Amino acid sequence: MSDGPLPQWCENTCVVCPAQVLGPGRFDVVDRPGREYAYDPSVGWRVDRDGVAVCVHPYRVGLAPGRYASVGEPLPPLDAPAPLPTAAALELPDDVADLEGWLVGQLRVVSSNSLAAAISRAERAALQRFPDRDVVAAMRRVLAVELTR
Repeated sequence: MSDGPLPQWCENTCVVCPAQVLGPGRFDVVDRPGREYAYDPSVGWRVDRDGVAVCVHPYRVGLAPGRYASVGEPLPPLDAPAPLPTAAALELPDDVADLEGWLVGQLRVVSSNSLAAAISRAERAALQRFPDRDVVAAMRRVLAVELTR
């Protein structure tokens, strides 16, 4: 178990993800954001009800969901392909803080030939719920990384 993050995590994960600071096995990974995984500003990432650090985007961190820190589940191979977003993770979030993760998920489930259409669909859907400035800012951040993948 490494103390620090993997090099790719700083670019691939949310700025409030424990993977920005903690190494593999030092946080849990769950399928999607939820009220039970609240952001704790005192530590700078989401935690579960017991205070364990939690990543809510397995497809961004590249680890399958697992209770690695809280229960000691063994880590999958760190060079394994990142899991794809689940149907639940592809539902438009209620909180703008989860918009970037949702956008990444939308782009990860389409082929490169369908990327432009997926970007357009995601933008239209996001604009139905969130202010224009938030959607544009999230899309800029996400596309800067995802289009280079």
